[in-house]
Amino acid sequence: MSVHDTQNPETREDALAAAVDAVRDGGLIVLPTDTVYGIGADAFTPDAVQALLEAKGRGRDTPPPVLIGDHAVLLALAVDVPDYVEDLTEELWPGPLTLILNAQPSLTWDLGETRGTVALRMPEDEVALELLRRTGPLAVSSANRHGKPAALSVLDAATQLGDAVSIYLDGGTARIGESSTILDTTVTPAEIVRQGALSKERIIEVVGDIFTAPEPEPEEPADDAEDAEGTAAEIGEAEATDEGSAATTAEATPQEADAQENAASATSVLDLPSEPEQPGPEADAPAAETPLTGVGDGENAPAQAGTEDDSKNTPG
Repeated sequence: MSVHDTQNPETREDALAAAVDAVRDGGLIVLPTDTVYGIGADAFTPDAVQALLEAKGRGRDTPPPVLIGDHAVLLALAVDVPDYVEDLTEELWPGPLTLILNAQPSLTWDLGETRGTVALRMPEDEVALELLRRTGPLAVSSANRHGKPAALSVLDAATQLGDAVSIYLDGGTARIGESSTILDTTVTPAEIVRQGALSKERIIEVVGDIFTAPEPEPEEPADDAEDAEGTAAEIGEAEATDEGSAATTAEATPQEADAQENAASATSVLDLPSEPEQPGPEADAPAAETPLTGVGDGENAPAQAGTEDDSKNTPG
């Protein structure tokens, strides 16, 4: 373990070089940031990230955030970035705002149980930014044991972490002295999962109220054409029903006419014998006229039924 002063311009370069070497060797470093001191490791070295978690007394269920030294790195590490994130980073980075984003799936790192996300921040500290530009993204968490107060000085960090860290960079007392605000942008509406140095009001001031669910769009009224088609269909069904009733009536009428005709025919048959009897030699002439009377009566009844039948079958 060694401590290097970064406040003195004459020793700063050596301090940064020592920290870069330690990161590349897979070791742990403590660095100053604008909020609190952080313990860092190469984000792309799984063993180093695991050593960081062990030094803090944390498990893989609490993966560390990642610090970056340039705005452009965000787009290389995250995907499906909401539009408002660009405005936030333009206005509030570097600064005390950590953004939870969807991680680029092609990245070959292991930060723990991230569930496909990554927490990114660009700190507002000259030493930290210079170091990040040389090392690339660093997995960084507050430089304290889990459950203990965050370190506001290099002495606080060294007291808690001891020999678990190779290089301590001394940048004086942390300027803000409070952890960053963590904003989850992977959900809609966005959610602050840790309130820190940056207020919710400041975020709203920059990008508007991203914390309220958007109002549901009103349902559009049914298309007039569809209504017209529906009405026409209803009318058609009604007409079809009427036609069906009329057809039923029309079909019933000839049956009634046939019944009447049959009734009339039956009357005629009763009046006439099935076969005319040949008059015998002993028959009187007037007696032969008796069947003719029945014939005349029978013809009147069928004629009337036929007239009714014709009228009922007239197309209407």
